[in-house]
Amino acid sequence: MDNPLATAAAVLVVVLFVVALGAMTIGNYAAAGVFFLSASLVIYLREKRLVNP
Repeated sequence: MDNPLATAAAVLVVVLFVVALGAMTIGNYAAAGVFFLSASLVIYLREKRLVNP
């Protein structure tokens, strides 16, 4: 919890995963793919820029 921006990014990733799973549940696979891709990009940016700058 030292870096609140990194923590917020981790929370955003969890939210994106939940939304993606919800989109998959209702059969909207294109939106689910976009949300999974967005989560992957946030994870990458968090690890590269926020955790160890």
